[in-house]
Parts: sequence; structure tokens; C-alpha cells
Amino acid sequence: MLITPLPVPHLWAAHIESYLLLLASIGRPDTTILLRRNQLWHMAKSVCHRPEDVTKEHITTWFGQQRWARETRRSYRSAVRGFFAFLYEAGHIGHDPAAKLPTISQDAPIPRPAPDAAWLWALEHARPRVELMLRLAAEAGLRRAEVAQVHDDDLDTIGPRLLVHGKGARDRVIPISEELAGQIAAGPRGHSPGDRSTSGYLFPNYSGGHLAPITVGLLITDVLPEGWTMHTLRHRFATRAYRATRNLRAVQMLLGHASVATTQRYLAVDDDEIRAAMLGAAA
Repeated sequence: MLITPLPVPHLWAAHIESYLLLLASIGRPDTTILLRRNQLWHMAKSVCHRPEDVTKEHITTWFGQQRWARETRRSYRSAVRGFFAFLYEAGHIGHDPAAKLPTISQDAPIPRPAPDAAWLWALEHARPRVELMLRLAAEAGLRRAEVAQVHDDDLDTIGPRLLVHGKGARDRVIPISEELAGQIAAGPRGHSPGDRSTSGYLFPNYSGGHLAPITVGLLITDVLPEGWTMHTLRHRFATRAYRATRNLRAVQMLLGHASVATTQRYLAVDDDEIRAAMLGAAA
């Protein structure tokens, strides 16, 4: 039986659009705005009350009815808190029912750097275009969306350095190898002879833009051995960069993390390093 989703109540729709305009005005990326729209629409369709009548109990009951993973639950909590705080500050509601929602602890992910065998297998079996994507992930630490957006205007051959268009509209400039810079400078024709794109993107699509991030991720995952993904290449980059320098702040800047705590979750520590630390303390 096909179930038709409930329409978003008119009063919710107006408030949601006002909140999304606020997010746009302070520079939140389109991906974040779309996510918040979907999350708030989901809530509006499920909570049978006007925003003015919603209580903390209504919100916690709704949360309790969902079967979400922890990180999804944390994301929805952020959306709901931001939305109701906006309504309260704008004078649309008399109290903020989401101000004291219970904190949802964050999972402690285990670093999973792709091993040498997986990395070498992928390089050996990848076509030139995907090989360059692999290198940008494993040798420069770029995310899939950052790889997708690489443009010839982003390359500074003095250094050389690359301007990376990061998550949350946070751009950063990172040093890269001469070899990698040469491949970027060659443009799409360097990895795909005969490509006639004039968009300036290193990985163009057929409509004048760049490949979608999800396409980049799938292309890389397809060439990696089973169980390894593009993100594990980023973990590999972080782990190797830290072992080479022991400078956590430098690795944070290379990865484009807002917090050192996030960077720490990318760094794998092996048994030899743990033993070395113990022996150093015991000496």
C-alpha cells in the first residue's frame, strides 16, 4: 500500500523558509540548507501541533519514536535546536521548547587508514582519471566534494600549492608535490585524452560543471578492494602525515578540520607506537 506523505502545515512552511533564509544569509552551504529543510519538513509532518504550541515533551516523544543512528540523531537535534531558537529570538514563539534537549553523545569512531596493499591495488587497477582522484585523496587528504571541485584556477605552481574548497565553505591552501601539481595543471586532457571541456574543472561533467561528489566517491570505492572507501584514504593521509611530523596542528590544517579533536579521530596508533610510548615513559 502506497502511503502519501502528509503535507507540511502552512505555518510550519513559512517559519521553515524564514529560518533557511537566515542560514543562507550567514553563508551556510547549499548542502547544509537542503539537509535542514528535509529534517524540519520531516518534523513538521510528524508533530501534530503548531510551532507555537510545541513543547519539549512533544519533541522528546518524537525523537523517541525514531529509529536513527546516533549521528543522525545528533544532526536532527542540531536542526531542531537551531530552528526553535530562531523562532524564539524572532518573537514568533513565547518560549524555546528545544533549548534544554538532552545532549546526545558522539560516537568514538575507530580510525581506519587504508593499508598499503589496498592503496597499491587501487593504483594498479584504476584508469588515469580515477588514479588522479585517488592521489588527491591519499596524498593530499581531500574529501570527495573537494576532489570534485578542483579547478585550474585553484593551482598555484609556486610552491606548489592548491586552494581547496572545504566543507562548510571553509577554504584552505595546502602544499602539494610537484608531480601532483603537474597532473592538475594538465587538466582533464591529462587524464582523459580527447576531453573537450572548457569549464576549467579537473573532473568536468557533461553540463559545464564538475562531477557530483557522490560520483567521485563511487568511482574510487569501485576500484578499492572490498571494505575500503575514499574516506579510509583520508584516514591514511592523516595517519602518515602525523607520523612524519608529529605535529597535530599541521595535520589539522591540512585536513581542514575546525577542531583538533576531530583530527585525532583520524589517526591510527599501532602497537609499536604504544610500546614506544610506554618505554619512553619508563626510561
